[in-house]
Amino acid sequence: MPRIEPIHPPYSEPVDRALRRWMPPGVPHEPLALFRVLHRNPELASRMFALGAGLLGHGLLPGIDREIVIARVTARAGCAYEWGVHAATLAPRAGLDPERLRATVTPAADVAWSPRHAALLAAVDELHDTAHLSPPAWDALRAHYEDPQILEFLVLAGWYRTIGYLANGLLLEEEPWAVPFPA
Repeated sequence: MPRIEPIHPPYSEPVDRALRRWMPPGVPHEPLALFRVLHRNPELASRMFALGAGLLGHGLLPGIDREIVIARVTARAGCAYEWGVHAATLAPRAGLDPERLRATVTPAADVAWSPRHAALLAAVDELHDTAHLSPPAWDALRAHYEDPQILEFLVLAGWYRTIGYLANGLLLEEEPWAVPFPA
């Protein structure tokens, strides 16, 4: 049971509209428990929506790169909730296949990442472990990305670390339709 209970329908008109905006287009599921908990504080939810929607819908990183970062950040944070939601919806749409998705949680020796994606994974791991990027990690990113994309990467990684804190701190149970977190 979550530490803060999500709101349940019937929602007021403004809350229903806000919750629907949070859901990815074409996803046939009810609004996520995370979004429904955040709407216990509608002003905070509104402020968070702007950044989250901007990163997912208007970013400079290719979709597959974005989803690799999200999967690795949430995996390293042990956030089964958010990892499973993205694994079921946005990661496949971006072209992240199930084998590589699993390898974001339990790195497989037989999964060969492109140099660009290997640079992202290494940078996420360094940020997770140290909150810094070493010169080699920075140089690897610079070989594949422009400054605006690197800035977006840093914000994206930090944002999903924050989402991991929320979901884990709230003890949110995985959505019933989400991909199970690999053991």
